[in-house]
Amino acid sequence: MKILMQLAIILFICLLGEVIAAVLPFPFPASVISMLLVLALLLWGPLKIYHIQKQADFLLDNMGFFFVPPAVAIIGYLSYMEGKLAIILFICFISVFTTFAVTAWTVTAMMKFTAKRKELKRRANSAESE
Repeated sequence: MKILMQLAIILFICLLGEVIAAVLPFPFPASVISMLLVLALLLWGPLKIYHIQKQADFLLDNMGFFFVPPAVAIIGYLSYMEGKLAIILFICFISVFTTFAVTAWTVTAMMKFTAKRKELKRRANSAESE
């Protein structure tokens, strides 16, 4: 029963994201809206991580299954992609490189931020003890 309740919470947030995306006067992905809603609810407090943890872990563990339908759909469009393999590979290469670069920059920035924060805490603790 607990898993069904967690699934219901996740699906309700997804439905809410779809409704918000349909109401917006400009196109915006409902999945992104749903993720922002989850983030806001987790930060704000009404939604706790244990409310959705088991079901979210299950979905993440089985994420590969969600790529099967799009992959099969792409096969249906192979005739449209004839002669454009070089362009598609170039776009894939650029997007992978960009993703790696942005991820590396983000990790480096977070490591510096965390180190600076620890240093400030250490200085504050040493100043209090003096």
